[in-house]
Amino acid sequence: MAEIEASKAPHTPNDVEADEKPFHAASSRSEGDEFDEKRGHIGEDRHHDHGDSKEESYDLNVRDPFPIDPDMPEETHQLTVRALVVGAALGCVVGASNIYLGLKTGFTFGPQLFGAIFGFSIIKAMSKGLPSSGIFGGFGGYFGPKENCTVQTAATSAGGLGILFVSAVPAMYRLELLSPDPKTDFGRLLALTVACAYFGVFFVIPLRTYFILRQRLVFPTPTATAFTIRSLHSGPHGEAIAKLKAKALGISMAVCFCWKVLNGYIPGIFLDWHIGWTLFQVGWRGAIGIENYGWVLEFTPAFIGAGMLSGLNASWSFFGGSILAWGVIAPSIVKTGEAVGHPFDDSVPEYINYMSMSFKPAADGTRPPPSPRYWLLWPGVLLMLVFSFVEIGMSIRHSLWGGLKSTKSMGPAFKRIFIKDPNYVPEDDLDPAPLEDRVKTWWWVVGVILSLIVSCALMGTQFGIGVGETILALLLGYIFSFIGVQSSGDTDINPVSTCAKASQIVFGGVSKGQGVSGNPAMLVNIVAGSLSAGAAAQATDMVGDLKTGHLLRAKPKNQFAAQLFGTTIAIFLSAGLFVLFTTASPCILTGDVPCPYIAPSISAWAAVAYAVTAPTLPVPATSGYCAIVLAVIAAVTVVAKHLWLPKKYWVWFPNWNAVGLAFVVPQLQYSIAMAIGSLATYFWMKRNPKSYDMYGFAISAGMLAGEGLGGVFQALLNVAGVLGEKYGLAVGCPLNVFCG
Repeated sequence: MAEIEASKAPHTPNDVEADEKPFHAASSRSEGDEFDEKRGHIGEDRHHDHGDSKEESYDLNVRDPFPIDPDMPEETHQLTVRALVVGAALGCVVGASNIYLGLKTGFTFGPQLFGAIFGFSIIKAMSKGLPSSGIFGGFGGYFGPKENCTVQTAATSAGGLGILFVSAVPAMYRLELLSPDPKTDFGRLLALTVACAYFGVFFVIPLRTYFILRQRLVFPTPTATAFTIRSLHSGPHGEAIAKLKAKALGISMAVCFCWKVLNGYIPGIFLDWHIGWTLFQVGWRGAIGIENYGWVLEFTPAFIGAGMLSGLNASWSFFGGSILAWGVIAPSIVKTGEAVGHPFDDSVPEYINYMSMSFKPAADGTRPPPSPRYWLLWPGVLLMLVFSFVEIGMSIRHSLWGGLKSTKSMGPAFKRIFIKDPNYVPEDDLDPAPLEDRVKTWWWVVGVILSLIVSCALMGTQFGIGVGETILALLLGYIFSFIGVQSSGDTDINPVSTCAKASQIVFGGVSKGQGVSGNPAMLVNIVAGSLSAGAAAQATDMVGDLKTGHLLRAKPKNQFAAQLFGTTIAIFLSAGLFVLFTTASPCILTGDVPCPYIAPSISAWAAVAYAVTAPTLPVPATSGYCAIVLAVIAAVTVVAKHLWLPKKYWVWFPNWNAVGLAFVVPQLQYSIAMAIGSLATYFWMKRNPKSYDMYGFAISAGMLAGEGLGGVFQALLNVAGVLGEKYGLAVGCPLNVFCG
């Protein structure tokens, strides 16, 4: 469902069948846009010239480690304090931004390239300006691509886990399953995060053996990150490119940060233009419908930047879905009485709230018509669920079953558990890393066992969930990780939300089988679902990160250590930021509108948990019929696309995941902003592709990070009582009520 991130996939060997076809360092990018969870951005520049005037005389294959550069010094220190600290700090920046963006609409963006580029600029300056010995020993000295890999590894792991706090966790508060104040639940929040985080990190090592070494999947985003790191360290030319990129990223981030803070005081001028309300005020009474159905123009750098990264297909599918859902279906069901709204204020009865999530039965047991937002939720959820499974199934139909039934793929790792010789290397070993540089088998085996025991203890003591349910949830997470890694490696899609909905359905059946209903059933449903989805998402991200290290010939054990370090940071960061945002904006937990954080993921988690544990399915019949029709259309078009249509025409097929998202997200300003951003990027690439290659990602990532950090700073100002309604102006806001 939500937790969605847009990215542009490059032209990679994934588009061809033969492994032998290489990914040239200057290959062009194709319009392979996808739209799903927790994904990074690719499409970074890949230059012919590396170094002063040297040109690559060979092609770089994205399935095997890059050739060793004879002109580059050997890196004796890859896991350094400076790499961990800088990487974790950059991951925290992205993590903070993602909590903000996720609470806004469920979008997040990956830290990989952000950490690689910014980390290079920071540590390169440290390596030149600080000594390699003395009081600052270890912060100066040579900085190479393998240490840069450690930086992005720490950033990737430290910037993760936000998915839980923009979806499942606040959903529990919406359903009143936890205490009213998240600050009192901080220990429980940490417990849930720990259970997801470490279990996902520990079992990635055998996944690396199969998906990276044996299947040799492409992993577009991690591969682009490896290419970027390699180019940045290719002599003076690479360093000059890095400076330009970092400068563009920094300026973009600073400008958007200031813009976000400013519009927190005058939102009706600097953020949202309520055109329908303005026309209504000047006498065009029918224009209020524009406002009622959410057609607001918003100057949001983050979602203009998201559109720049996602491309035309995903962004305009999202925008088209908004038109279908909120321009066609919503007015129709309101007109026929299938859904109803309620006036915001009795003094202006024409100004109607259609964005609330009203669906529960009345006190007398009757079930009044729901709000349009609730009616549209089910077509959106089913559309994304069916599309994700069918798209993944068609994309990996030839390899997934082989991966799930293969025992040989895990053989070398498991054999070392039972063979006393720790130096045992099987004859078919494919790992290019020396044995002393690999993760010891007993490390991850003990880690998996301990994390399983700790998870059972934490879930039992903090949430009252039994050992059986916890083990089932983590087992589902392990199974979903196969789907997630295979999909991410092939298509750059990590289907976290699909897995989450699937696990919720499984545990809905478990609760009914046990005769449990009401709040206890919903608590088990959401906690277990978040365990499955969180562990699978973490594992998928970490396997992709190991792919970057594999290409750069970094030591796997160093990456593993950096992943554990960054993950530990992320646990406390994510929970702390959630408390901050909910303290500043309690409407996140209550669902009251208007609210600056509409958080569509929360509503979907809560609605699915309520539905699968209710005695009867609380879905309006007409909504269910619409959902089935749209899901069938999506499934048929996806199958037809894969079986009968050449890939060059795929770009003309709608991205049904983005269409479904529009049904769930009632803030149409985001789809409008993304459509504008993608269109601007399209013309930029057409007119000056070289300029776009240089600055495209840097500027768009800066826009995302800048607004996200501005949102964090706004939350701090709100908690301090110096922002919003107290000092802001309501000029341009409906009902003359502050709308920031």
